[in-house]
Amino acid sequence: QVHLVESGGGLVKPGESLTLSCAASGFTFSGNPMTWYRQRPGKTRELVAIIGSAGAHTNYAESVRGRFTISRDNIENSLYLQMDNLQLDDTAVYYCHLPSQNAWGRGTQVTVSD
Repeated sequence: QVHLVESGGGLVKPGESLTLSCAASGFTFSGNPMTWYRQRPGKTRELVAIIGSAGAHTNYAESVRGRFTISRDNIENSLYLQMDNLQLDDTAVYYCHLPSQNAWGRGTQVTVSD
């Protein structure tokens, strides 16, 4: 059974950084692309970043490009999202997602506030 558990969310000020983690189990992590999504208040869930199975290929939503970095550790079965220069509009629940099985974690709250 696929299990995705996000952590690392919190309350930060604009311009600060956070790193989210996703612990994965129940599937062959190293063989699967992974994604991060977020759902901002009052909006639909949106794709933030995607990473290929080996970690060599990544892509980002335009709104986070240059500020966020997705990475993975295929030994530790973990996915990461380094978020720098956070802005008020980055406030959201962030989700780890396995596209091949459309499996989701429960999410972690990131709040950016003055």
